[in-house]
Amino acid sequence: MANVVVVGAQWGDEGKGKIVDWLSSRADVICRFQGGHNAGHTLVVDGEVYKLHALPSGVVRGGKLSVIGNGVVLDPWHLVKEIESIRSQGVEITPETLMIAENTPLILPIHGELDRAREEAAAKGTKIGTTGRGIGPCYEDKVGRRAVRVADLADEATLEARVDRALQHHDPLRKGLGIAPVDRNALVAQLKEIAKEILPYAAPVWKVLNEKRKAGKRILFEGAQGALLDIDFGTYPFVTSSNVIAGQAATGVGMGPGAIDYVLGIVKAYTTRVGEGPFPTELLQADGTPDADGQRLGERGHEFGTTTGRQRRCGWFDAALVRQTCATSGVKGICLTKLDVLDGFETLKICVGYELDGKRLDYLPTAADEQARCTPIYEEMDGWSESTEGARSWAELPAEAIKYVRRVEELIECPVALLSTSPERDDTILVTDPFAD
Repeated sequence: MANVVVVGAQWGDEGKGKIVDWLSSRADVICRFQGGHNAGHTLVVDGEVYKLHALPSGVVRGGKLSVIGNGVVLDPWHLVKEIESIRSQGVEITPETLMIAENTPLILPIHGELDRAREEAAAKGTKIGTTGRGIGPCYEDKVGRRAVRVADLADEATLEARVDRALQHHDPLRKGLGIAPVDRNALVAQLKEIAKEILPYAAPVWKVLNEKRKAGKRILFEGAQGALLDIDFGTYPFVTSSNVIAGQAATGVGMGPGAIDYVLGIVKAYTTRVGEGPFPTELLQADGTPDADGQRLGERGHEFGTTTGRQRRCGWFDAALVRQTCATSGVKGICLTKLDVLDGFETLKICVGYELDGKRLDYLPTAADEQARCTPIYEEMDGWSESTEGARSWAELPAEAIKYVRRVEELIECPVALLSTSPERDDTILVTDPFAD
């Protein structure tokens, strides 16, 4: 019985939600192992659209256990609202179907306030492009050993001590940014009130999951952002505040690396990015706005963020970057999504490397100034005029589309395990079942 980690192998928004949902039919447990509600997964099931931010994608399937791991940072007020929203769509969510790790750090209102204030105060060219939802400041408190965690909600004395320690750090910061001091008693009261909603879901996740593994249950791990936003291996500093790559799956739920049997990388058939930061293949005009091809990709792909609604930046497929993320996450196979968005393009381009100061590179360098100076080296391929939307077998794909997929495999040095041809759950071509590996 294989346990599978699903990671986005670009800058996120690759279609992880649909694939995790599709794979969850083969899994017993679905775990979120990092990130916060700054990312979103959109699932389309029998025409019904579910928008998830903190909840694991497996919640829309009955009979599965969904887990929020300790690698996640959790806004408890947002989670309660999200649970209510998903319940209103007919999905049952109970402590029997959803479990939260007791050592999960909580995002407090002060984290969002600090996040937004710092972004507003940032000098031109230094803004990260955060969602302002407090994810970064919460992770800072976690590593600074001043976080309030789920388990702390169960004991008033401990909770108040944790809040006091956090405010020793936050109040001086707020003063420097011109924000009023935190109303300590009001914050404690808020936490005591939300505790009643959160504690029924709290559990020693590490223990439960290790027991599930020993019993031969299949576990599916999902992250939030894409690998190029990883705090260590992403386009730093324009990254998220946690590790996104597959190795974090073990740490983020409390299991050893031996628990991971297969890593599936989710890869869009082109490239998108939300927020600031380098993007070598971005399709732009001289004035910095999307060119005709970039506009077409955005419109056909409905490239707007699930969480923020922000328009995504669009560009051609970057094989050099995906090859890099496949290496850092140990990807065994990829799921190529949104192939149908490329329908009708007469010519397609794939980035095979970069030119930097007259030298050719087959990877994106680490230094931010060098990343900004990299220009893509393209390989051109013929497009196709037929539709690939909804295809469920290779036989339904145009010959040129198959050639495109095969060339992608060659360039990223990783095979295609699945191919997604629409947002619908069943519009998927299975080549290799990760759980049967």
